[in-house]
Amino acid sequence: MPEPWSAPDEKGIRTRVLDVGAASTLRGRRLRRAHPERRADIGIMPADWRDLLIRWVKTGQERRKRDTLLRLAGNERVHIAERLLQALLAGGWIEIEERREAAARWIVTWVTFLDLRELRRRLGADDGEAVRQAWLTESSIALADPRLAAIRASLDQFAPQRALSRLNILRALERWSADKRFGTRRDFALLAAGHTKALSDNDWNWLGQYLDLAQWGIERHAPVLWLRAPLVLLRNDQRLDLQLVDDCIALTARTLGKLTKIEGSITSWRLIENRTSFERAAREHGARDGVLWLPGFAPSWWKETVSHLLKLSPAPAHIACDPDPAGIEIALQAGELWEQCGIGWHPWMMNSDVLAGLVQRRPLSDHDRDRLAALAERSLPPEFRNLATWMIEHGEKGEQEGAL
Repeated sequence: MPEPWSAPDEKGIRTRVLDVGAASTLRGRRLRRAHPERRADIGIMPADWRDLLIRWVKTGQERRKRDTLLRLAGNERVHIAERLLQALLAGGWIEIEERREAAARWIVTWVTFLDLRELRRRLGADDGEAVRQAWLTESSIALADPRLAAIRASLDQFAPQRALSRLNILRALERWSADKRFGTRRDFALLAAGHTKALSDNDWNWLGQYLDLAQWGIERHAPVLWLRAPLVLLRNDQRLDLQLVDDCIALTARTLGKLTKIEGSITSWRLIENRTSFERAAREHGARDGVLWLPGFAPSWWKETVSHLLKLSPAPAHIACDPDPAGIEIALQAGELWEQCGIGWHPWMMNSDVLAGLVQRRPLSDHDRDRLAALAERSLPPEFRNLATWMIEHGEKGEQEGAL
């Protein structure tokens, strides 16, 4: 009699042993699947993944041998097929049967599609006309960011299914920009498609033809933290004296994460969101304070790195972001790092007087008003509550560069 399903692992995948086999041979069979009620969104998927999946489901067979699916993929796409199978498993779309061989190595033998009809429907594999209609509907909704106009026009050359997939990437890029995010390509892929490797090389090359991704806060290389501080960084007996820096310096998260000690003292850490304002503040305050560039809604590597610096060199924080709804959210998120260490923090140059004194201001969007409504339900520092009230009453927001 089969064993009951196990509790979900960290990916939500459950396991059930079908038969143990002879103990001396270490053989046996098991099933693996995610929670049966879960069906992950497949709306955003790399074009080559989607094309391959459509080939797999076209036959209508719910149970297929793994080797058969790999043969359909072809030798040049075997690595894509393996990653696609793992994504479908974690997403609740398939169940896999494995056989255990010698040395306790498990080999996938069978793949069962748990809701093939729904999967085919979402892929548009049943009705090409439905895909074309979906593309016509989605493409009629204009992108809000005018910088994406040229790349949006390029979608007309693609088949509807690929055009839909890439239109979703552009919508994710709009969200990334609107939320003032910065990070690596993997960070963006995670936001756009729920997986750090979900965008194919073809997708990145297509984006790169039209956009300077670095200007959108998407970096290809190792993440770095920009700072200036009158401190000496130590890794055991190795030393790096930041007092040699006159403006600012970039150090990788890996380098900073290995620090064992920091010598010197600062009166505070100053976090500045706008890059130009950060460079000005670094020159003005960096000989006495620690000045950090705060990359919008900071990625996890930035938070981990700053938390490590804070443990080695604790000091209160002054946080300066755009005087707008997103800026308040970004400052609150950054301030949590200080709260977790039991250290105080304060808004800096983020109040209604600063916003009212700006030469240029912009009208609030509907999304801004929704954010302000959500912020009204939270406990805010007095400066932020006054700032939010001013924005609601005047219908305007500002940018940090005009104030700092």
